[in-house]
Amino acid sequence: MAEDVHSLPQDEFRERVQSFEFWFGAVQGYLEGREYGHRPDAPAAEIALGERERLVSTLCNYCVGETAALEGAGALIRLAPNQATKVFLATQTVDEGRHLEVLIHRLRELGVRDPEAEIPRWANPSLLRFKDRLLSLVEAGEWLPALFAQNVVLEAMEFAGFQRHARQADATTREVLIGIVKDERRHIGFGENELGRELRRNPKLRERLQPLRAELDVLVLDALSHTLRQLGAPASERHELGRDYRDAVERLGFT
Repeated sequence: MAEDVHSLPQDEFRERVQSFEFWFGAVQGYLEGREYGHRPDAPAAEIALGERERLVSTLCNYCVGETAALEGAGALIRLAPNQATKVFLATQTVDEGRHLEVLIHRLRELGVRDPEAEIPRWANPSLLRFKDRLLSLVEAGEWLPALFAQNVVLEAMEFAGFQRHARQADATTREVLIGIVKDERRHIGFGENELGRELRRNPKLRERLQPLRAELDVLVLDALSHTLRQLGAPASERHELGRDYRDAVERLGFT
């Protein structure tokens, strides 16, 4: 019978779910039988030329976000306050590297010969500014602000955006996105847990992070709106996606 980790004492629960052992069991459940994030025998969908270009643009921007998360998670390992946190960030770094790999592979499946050259062409300026801001926090040694920017704000943006895109995507892209979303849920949980404990110990931390949240919100909401415009979503859906993102961040009490 599988162990119920939620029944463990809090400290033991945190240590267990941040381990490589837990990570391996989690990802194996939804990656087994997949190649580059989707079933190898999945039928290729016919995608019209205009729709294909919009999808390529969107996936290129997803690659920018995943590159930010990959570089951020890897660099945050040296700032992490304990070994369990370092181990979790190592698993997250692997996740982000896989995300980037499967998205680049999907671009190649769509006929993009040189994805690394194509990504800068489509990159949204707000998303690039977000990436620069996140990495500047890491380089400055700002552990908690960087963790907030990456594992709450960035992960909430990707979770909301990928989940909504998956509802209307072709079957292959949907499988890729659903696999990524399952990882993002784990990354958000880690960020909320770490920051939630710090906020209980130091309520003034919320005041310190509020200006950063306001700064990043502008970039995130612009990037989300840009993505949905590329996908041809109506304005009402863009508002709903913005609300989904805000709800994820506001669980920590940032209103």
